[in-house]
Amino acid sequence: MVTRFKILLILLVFINSANAALRESQLLDRVVALVNEDVVLLSELLAEEKTIEDLLAANNAPVMPADELRKQALERIIIRKLQLEEAAKLGITVDEETLLKSIGSIAARNNLDMPGLEKALAEEGMSMQTYREDLREQIILGRLKNREVLARIQITKAEVDNYLANAEQLPGGRSAFRLRHILISTPEGASSEEISKVQARTENLIEQLRQGADFAAMATRYSSGAQALQGGDLGWIESGKLPSLFTAELALMERGEIAGPIQSASGFHIVKLEDYRGGDRNIVKQTHARHILIRTDELTSDDAARSRLQQLYIRITGGEDFAALARANSQDTVSAIKGGDLGWVSPGSLVPEFEEVMNSLEINAVSKPFRSEFGWHIVQVLERKDHDATEDVRRDNARTALRNQKAEEAQALYVRKLRDQAYVEIVPAE
Repeated sequence: MVTRFKILLILLVFINSANAALRESQLLDRVVALVNEDVVLLSELLAEEKTIEDLLAANNAPVMPADELRKQALERIIIRKLQLEEAAKLGITVDEETLLKSIGSIAARNNLDMPGLEKALAEEGMSMQTYREDLREQIILGRLKNREVLARIQITKAEVDNYLANAEQLPGGRSAFRLRHILISTPEGASSEEISKVQARTENLIEQLRQGADFAAMATRYSSGAQALQGGDLGWIESGKLPSLFTAELALMERGEIAGPIQSASGFHIVKLEDYRGGDRNIVKQTHARHILIRTDELTSDDAARSRLQQLYIRITGGEDFAALARANSQDTVSAIKGGDLGWVSPGSLVPEFEEVMNSLEINAVSKPFRSEFGWHIVQVLERKDHDATEDVRRDNARTALRNQKAEEAQALYVRKLRDQAYVEIVPAE
C-alpha cells in the first residue's frame, strides 16, 4: 500500500494536495502576506513549504536553502490565490459530479476503490475533505487556463511547415530527446536594462553549469519553469513535440551538452540534452466520429448544459437525425456546420475525457452526455480504420509543440499580469 500510494502522491503534487495535515493542525496562526482582499496564513506557508520539500525528496532533488524555499512557497501561494480569485470573478466552478468522477478516476489509476483511497489518504495524514478541496481548486485552475490562455492560441499551417523544416535539421534521425530546462523569467514590460541583467544572470548560471554545477539543483533553486521542482526534468519528448525555440540548438548538441541563453517572451532558457533515441513509423487506429457540444459559461450553468444535451440525446436515440440536430444546436462552430463531423481522429488529438468515451463505443453507437473541459458532449462513432500516420503524427506533434510553447509563454504572461496588477504586501513577523 505504501509503495502504491507513493505513486499516487506524485500524481497529486500536480493538484497541490500533499501534506494536508499541516493545514489542519492547530497552529497559532498569523498573517504573513496580504493578497488583494485575501490573506496568506503561516499555516498555509508551512504546508506549501512541506509540499515542496516532499516533491524534492520524491524526485531525489537537492534540499533547497530555507530562505529560497520560503520565497518560492510564498510566491506559489500568491499566484494560486490570484488565479482562484480571477476564476471566481469569471464564474468558473466545479460541480459535485465532475469532482467525484475526477476522484474516482485517480483512484482507479492507482488500483484503489474509494474506501481504499480514503484509507491511503488517512495513512498519509490527509483527510478526504481536504483532498477534495485541493482537487477542486486544481480543476478550477485548469479551466481558467483553458479559457483565458489555451482557447486564445492559434497555430497556422505556415508555422507548422516552418517548425518541421527546422526539425528536419536534427542529426542522425533522432526521434526523441530527454531534456532538462531552466527558465529565468523577465518582468512584464521589462526595460532593456532589466532584460540585460536577466541575461547576464542566465549566462552566469550557464558558466556555473559548464564548470560542473548540478543542473537539477540549479533548476530547483532558480528556474521559473513548470518543472523546476522536478529539477527541470522535461522527460522524454518526441522530436515533433520539441519546443521550436530549442530545435536549432538541439540540432548541434550531443549528450550532456548545455545550450543557452535562449530568449523568449517569458525570459531566458537553458537546456541540457541528457539523451536521445531513434524512431519508427506510426500505425494508429483512427476513428471517424461526430459530436454535439453545449458549452458552460456565465449564462449557461453546468446543470442547464447537461439537461439540454440530455434532451438532444433522447431525440437522437428516438430516431431524429444526428447531423441536423448538431447543425442546429452544437456550439462547436467548426464541426456544427458539418453536422458535428470531426473527420478521422487520431489518438491523442482530442482531450482525454472525450477520447475515453469515444474509444469505448461500438460503431454507430451514441454516447450518453458526458463532461470535458469544454462543456457537455454527445459523440457518435461512424467508422474505424488502421492508418499509417507517420506524416500526420509529425504534423500533429508539431502543432502540439507549437501550442505548448505558446501556452507556456502565454500562461507566464497571464500570471505575470495578474501578479503585477495585484496588491501584495508581505507582513513581517513581530
